[in-house]
Amino acid sequence: MDELSVRIKIADREYPMKVKRREEEKVRAAGKLINEKIKHYREQFGIDDKQDLLAMVAFDCLVDKMAEEETLGVIDQAVVEKVNHLNQLVSQAL
Repeated sequence: MDELSVRIKIADREYPMKVKRREEEKVRAAGKLINEKIKHYREQFGIDDKQDLLAMVAFDCLVDKMAEEETLGVIDQAVVEKVNHLNQLVSQAL
């Protein structure tokens, strides 16, 4: 098989999981990023409750994801408009 058993530590708790070999680096990087965000919130707000910290990280990640999706939507719309414009130019030239 192309799966690995890994243990990812998040907020001082280990989570065993099976991941595809090609996704191992991404999974480990995600775990590291979560822990860095937890540390940031702990230091910035003086919060020690793990559940509160994890909730803040989850909220932060979702806001980031929504912003990226909005940006991609704007880019997609711009591409569609340019393609339509090019199609019009080609049609006029023919």
